[in-house]
Amino acid sequence: MADKNYYSLLGVEKSANKEEIKKAYKKLAMKYHPDRAPDDKKVEYEAKFKEINEAASILADDKKRSQYDQYGSSAFNGGATGPGAGGFEGYDFSDVMSQFGGMSDFGDIFDQLFGGQTGQGRRGGNRRGADLLYDLEITLEEVAKGTTKSIKLNKLAHCTSCKGKGAHSFSNCSACSGSGYVRKTQRTPFGIFQQTAPCSTCQGRGEKADDVCKECSGEGVVRDRKEIEVTIPAGIEEGMRLRVSGEGEVGGAGGRAGDLYIRVHIQEHQHFARDTDNLQITIPISFTQAALGDDIEVPTIDGRAILTIPEGTQSETTLRMKGKGLPHLQGSGRGDQMVKVRVAVPSKLSKKQRELIKELNEEKASVGFLKRFFG
Repeated sequence: MADKNYYSLLGVEKSANKEEIKKAYKKLAMKYHPDRAPDDKKVEYEAKFKEINEAASILADDKKRSQYDQYGSSAFNGGATGPGAGGFEGYDFSDVMSQFGGMSDFGDIFDQLFGGQTGQGRRGGNRRGADLLYDLEITLEEVAKGTTKSIKLNKLAHCTSCKGKGAHSFSNCSACSGSGYVRKTQRTPFGIFQQTAPCSTCQGRGEKADDVCKECSGEGVVRDRKEIEVTIPAGIEEGMRLRVSGEGEVGGAGGRAGDLYIRVHIQEHQHFARDTDNLQITIPISFTQAALGDDIEVPTIDGRAILTIPEGTQSETTLRMKGKGLPHLQGSGRGDQMVKVRVAVPSKLSKKQRELIKELNEEKASVGFLKRFFG
């Protein structure tokens, strides 16, 4: 088998550090996740998804990366991958994400894609399903009041025909005598190593299906479209995640489901800007309102309210409307609404208005002269 260029697969240079590898992996994993595949490209996406995870599992581990740089992908049992191929048997991929700094979105991808090669089969414990990430956009008004959203997911679910087992009856695997493990010898650049690995015939289950389920082709899982309701608390902030337990994809061999993470995005508002729990808005007022003061009606996130403009208010002054902001996510109370008033200069004046302004200007000039003359 031809040697694989893991750096090229991830689109990074050979000198890339772990942070660069992490970013490249996350971008590609989001792009090629099977859930995002068009109907006519599911096989292509799944194959690409496995390739980038294979590359990340090697380049994220300093020791494996060093072996790869010296000997290429052939250092890992001929570069073979996937269930039954042996290339990753005996390796535990669970530490790869922790080396990447906690990429919880993909924490179970390796377990899902490499067919339980860590020995967590039917006899060793059913594999937990993958977590899912869903991006949800809401309005600022929904942030203020909280909301419930209905979302549709296309995810793996247990086959109802075989109850997630992949078959209706099983018998012990003859290759491993029902243990689920075999002892194998591997030749590597560092010598010959002997290890116990999951049986490739039964994928570490210790059992073989007597009658494969036709509904799921023996996988135990099927693609299912499900609609669920998610409660969004008032005061939530941009980028926050909500965890819905057990609404991720189910695991193989009847394994329990992972979790669903809802990542919240907030639409830009036409009038308001957000500063934590405070809201900011700019309101135009007339010269007369600024000079003499006034009570004006201004919009708030909950409707409209009265704001008092003090006499002699200058343009660009910010006034506070206490408790008219967003609810605090933690605890009770609300933020404030900060109103910046901007004095609007009329583009056209009537004859009378022009005379009054001139009179005011002359009076102001006269007062200034007397102040300068008499000190």
